[in-house]
Amino acid sequence: MARYMEALTIERGGFRIKVPESWWEFDVRPESRDDSIRRMVSERVRDRPELAKYRDTYTAFLQKSAADAWKSGALYCGCMAESFGGDTPITGSITVSLVGGRTQAGEPLSTDPQFMAGQLAVREAKKEGDAWRKVTTVDIPGVGPAARTYGIEDIPVPGDSLNRTIRAVLMQTFIPVPGQEGKVALIAGSSQVLDLADSFFDIFDAITSTFRFAE
Repeated sequence: MARYMEALTIERGGFRIKVPESWWEFDVRPESRDDSIRRMVSERVRDRPELAKYRDTYTAFLQKSAADAWKSGALYCGCMAESFGGDTPITGSITVSLVGGRTQAGEPLSTDPQFMAGQLAVREAKKEGDAWRKVTTVDIPGVGPAARTYGIEDIPVPGDSLNRTIRAVLMQTFIPVPGQEGKVALIAGSSQVLDLADSFFDIFDAITSTFRFAE
């Protein structure tokens, strides 16, 4: 998986981040996402004509996913899907979101990394194969300290009436936004390839370390 080291710089209003050159963007921006998704689905159908009958279903699902992501604060989503000789492609993603919270009294929540780390729950695996989560703080070069969680987690499927979950490798880094009380840039990396958890932790850490706020 060494190819991820060749980087492409992504710039958005307020931040920039470097992602592997081979990754592609899942567009969540309202002004461009519908056209982008239609083109993406058309390209996929062109490569796999047997999927043509599902074109409208795929398009509607992806457009709703993009809209939901934007509403939840996502500003950028980068994805990978690569084959390294096996039958199943290696997949993963990085999402950058702007999120915030307030206390019951309406005051902005503290974004101090040590405070946030103290509020984030650690989860211990009771037996082999259980989900787990560790909490720490890290120093982002040129940005400063940030709270972080990483582990193998069961992520709820959005809008699922049966409360199903998806197990995934997940790293979340909470970077305080300068001059904005209660706001953090949340960089979340995830993959469902559990056997490569340690490799993905390294990749997500490397990508997150390139995050910078725009001057």
